Amino acid sequence: MKYEIGFDNAKYLETQSAHIRERIGQFGGKLYLEFGGKLFDDNHAARVLPGFEPDSKVKMLLTMKDQAEIVMVINAGDIEKNKVRGDLGITYDLDLLRLIDAFRGIGLFVGSVVITHFDQHAGAEAFQRHLESLGLRVYRHYTIPNYPFDVEGIVSETGFGRNEYVETTRPLVVVTAPGPGSGKMATCLSQLYHEHLRGVSAGYAKFETFPIWNLPLKHPVNLAYEAATTDLNDVNMIDPFHLEAYGETTVNYNRDVEIYPLLKAIFESIYGYCPYKSPTDMGVNMAGSCIIDNDAVVHAANKEIIRRWFDAACAYRKGNVDKTVVQKNESIMKQAGLTQENRKVAMAARDKAQETGEPAAAMELCDGRVLTGKTSKLLGASSALLLNALKTLAGIPDEVHLISPDVIAPIQTLKVELLGGGNPRLHTDEVLIALSVCSNTDEYAARAMAQLPNLKHTEVHSTVILSQVDTSTFKKLGANLTCDPVYQSKKLYHRG
Repeated sequence: MKYEIGFDNAKYLETQSAHIRERIGQFGGKLYLEFGGKLFDDNHAARVLPGFEPDSKVKMLLTMKDQAEIVMVINAGDIEKNKVRGDLGITYDLDLLRLIDAFRGIGLFVGSVVITHFDQHAGAEAFQRHLESLGLRVYRHYTIPNYPFDVEGIVSETGFGRNEYVETTRPLVVVTAPGPGSGKMATCLSQLYHEHLRGVSAGYAKFETFPIWNLPLKHPVNLAYEAATTDLNDVNMIDPFHLEAYGETTVNYNRDVEIYPLLKAIFESIYGYCPYKSPTDMGVNMAGSCIIDNDAVVHAANKEIIRRWFDAACAYRKGNVDKTVVQKNESIMKQAGLTQENRKVAMAARDKAQETGEPAAAMELCDGRVLTGKTSKLLGASSALLLNALKTLAGIPDEVHLISPDVIAPIQTLKVELLGGGNPRLHTDEVLIALSVCSNTDEYAARAMAQLPNLKHTEVHSTVILSQVDTSTFKKLGANLTCDPVYQSKKLYHRG
């Protein structure tokens, strides 16, 4: 099926920023906005809502940049454990620095960093010193016993009162973090407590793109969110508080529904009342109102559900998740009426592997055509597939060599004989470097290079788990990659 737009991104930017401004006004001019998910590179949203730009949230904030400041939050325990962000392969503390640079690079003001769950962590103390040496303001928030259940203890001098007050200067305070479990909500609520002590009227709202509250519970977009968070045990559910208060069926997820009664009690303890009648009320997400083609969105979300099963199966094979994560993804796939066989490129790649007796790969172009790549002495299957796709898109005859064997041979010598590598075949990044060199003197290579942007939104599947290098290359090209949960060799150690 051809790539179809199903989401109006321009409308989203306009309506989302307007809704947040309205919420700021509701609380007298100061709002702490908990930002869930990714501000940059929200590729999950882009995949399930075709037309959504991965940096849409940031662009939305840029329309309000004079009103907004960003508070970064990081869990001291994550610093101590060197917790790694899976999609980038870097630790949370390094990702925090990356995000600050990115925010500043586009003109957004980062006011401070909050280290939460602080409890004499040596690593966290060292990280604080490092941040302060870089000129950043850093605050400590401490672990509160029996949070969030002991409301009386939480809303007290020994609870929120023990936390350092984060000084902010702008009406919109965006609280975000490198990953989940950081303490964003607790940071927001702690600030409300301290602002109230200072006589400042301030409010709290939550910005989570998924699940989309005004789509059906079992809509593929909401199921795709469940599939993306099976390792976090998130489950979509009807918001019972919203249904009781308004007689309206809306969708939220278990953690927000479970914590709402306690959150309500905390609000009442701070302010004497709760401004929200339900978890859904707390949200400001307008994404559901910007879907313009439900069929296109359903198709995209179904593909994501299948991809998430493959991702979970590979993560289990690598020892990164428990088997229950795979089983949950299998259950979600069944709820959507899908199987592995619905992924056309997976079937094509497996057929090619069976035909050749070697690992193979396949790609579905945006126009629906399916191409394959096989393993050879010079190239791995994914590298061969990449060259086949570029030739097809550029209209170059199949018999043409985009990269001469005479060019590949010395690269193989370098890899194996001089650098001690065990695999002489070229990875995808090495193929692209060689192709770019050839493009200076070869018209065919230049034509092929010009087609690289057209690999965005393609579907790719490999019959073996690819190296981190190849995985990263396909991601950078904007292709949606999956792999069968099988290693190419039977060795116990596999290099990333």
